[in-house]
Amino acid sequence: MKYDFDKVIDRKNTRSVKWDLKKKDIIPMWVADMDFEVPDEVVQAIKNRAEHKIYGYTAPDKEYYDSIINWFERRHGFVIKKEWINYCPGVVPAVNMLIRAFTKPGDKVILQVPVYHPFFTAVENNGCEVVENPLKLTEDKYEIDFEDLEKKIEDNKVKVLVLCNPHNPVGRVWTKEELVRLGELCIKNNVIVISDEIHCDLVYKEYNHISFASIKDDFAQISAVCTAPSKTFNLAGLQTSSIIIANNDLRKKFFDVLEDNGIWAPNIFGIEALEAAYNYGEQWLDEVIEYLKGNLDFLTQYISKNIPKLKIIKPEGTYLVWVDCRGLGMDSKELHNFFLNKAGVWFDEGYIFGRGGEGYERINIACSRKLLEEALKRIEAAVRDL
Repeated sequence: MKYDFDKVIDRKNTRSVKWDLKKKDIIPMWVADMDFEVPDEVVQAIKNRAEHKIYGYTAPDKEYYDSIINWFERRHGFVIKKEWINYCPGVVPAVNMLIRAFTKPGDKVILQVPVYHPFFTAVENNGCEVVENPLKLTEDKYEIDFEDLEKKIEDNKVKVLVLCNPHNPVGRVWTKEELVRLGELCIKNNVIVISDEIHCDLVYKEYNHISFASIKDDFAQISAVCTAPSKTFNLAGLQTSSIIIANNDLRKKFFDVLEDNGIWAPNIFGIEALEAAYNYGEQWLDEVIEYLKGNLDFLTQYISKNIPKLKIIKPEGTYLVWVDCRGLGMDSKELHNFFLNKAGVWFDEGYIFGRGGEGYERINIACSRKLLEEALKRIEAAVRDL
């Protein structure tokens, strides 16, 4: 490999949300944030812009848009027009504003639980009501319960469905067949799809990400696709995302909400980083995915051999692993206390992802294998002391 992902970098005292919120000897493996250095070309692009020494208001240009368009066509076969691309400072703010744009207070919004917990807040922030479509765990894999989905949409006159693909936290990369079936249901019932695809580039080799809007124009016309280089290239702190909306009316509604909130000028370094990452970061990303697969294999083998009370739900995408901890016989509060205070590792508790998350933990494996091994040894020792 060109890049050394075994390199351990001290991130403490860098205002890191991941590393600086708890001062004790805790290994943080919670928030979706890699411990890997970004591609060299991204660093150089930021340095070059910083050396200009004037950091005034900025605006995207043709090169910026071209980098996004070329990346998604090259990596995913998703052909995007420039006018479809909307800047927003992050996917979470975008989901909040998209719901505001496409609903009115009291409207119903489908979430496929367990799911990324800020979605719940985004719905509630806008006076809407969550309707849950629980995913089904069959064998070692989650699936969409389409019978329940259809009934929930029709019974509740749902206005919006928030799709998570790849799914956070369960790691599914939805197939074309699944997406088509979901899309047809939404068209039939006039449901708008907000598709969070922020993890779309982090998919393991045997799987293939398909953007919802890329399947056919009918789906593009009822959807807003949320993307960003933040998870792909570890650029979350630069607050730069792209919201892809093909439908003119939907795009105007979103743009009006952006204007109402005074959002128009991107982060100057975010622009530089996005363009450099999409234009030159492909080898880095391919190597990251290979390294993450090695971490996933190491995690799976270690737990199977040494901590059999835990069970891995194998992810198809993302660097987040959903772990069934019900074999420890603890409730959610006891699990949190056990991992944090007994084992000295910090995970995201499963219950925060909604119904079906109780008894699970979400583990971030985007770290050096040495750190991952240390965390697993701590868990093994804590389990033995039970």
